[in-house]
Amino acid sequence: MTDRSTRGLVALLAGAGTMHFLAPRPFDALIPRRLPGSPRAWTYLSGVAELACAAAIANPRTRRAGALAAAGLFVAVFPGNVKMAVDWRRRPLPQRAVAYGRLPLQVPLVLWATRVARSAD
Repeated sequence: MTDRSTRGLVALLAGAGTMHFLAPRPFDALIPRRLPGSPRAWTYLSGVAELACAAAIANPRTRRAGALAAAGLFVAVFPGNVKMAVDWRRRPLPQRAVAYGRLPLQVPLVLWATRVARSAD
């Protein structure tokens, strides 16, 4: 795994985590209703988790643990992507394509994070 790939994963996680605080409403809509508490609390919690993973991956000493945590986080947020696909099933085709496209995107994200973890020394 190149430093560029590691930096890219850090940037992705840091950017997404920051957006959970700057524009939380779209993330609130992804929170499955069966989770206890408010959607906004889950939005903020997932934003903190993304920022924590980014920080851990950025530090060579914690890179492996941070990347493995990121892989787990990418798996954990998958139900939100499923909810989006279900909620958007009657929207116009371009929006449905975005919602459905997010589902398989989780696989390369998990693989990316695990490759960063394996490359950590």
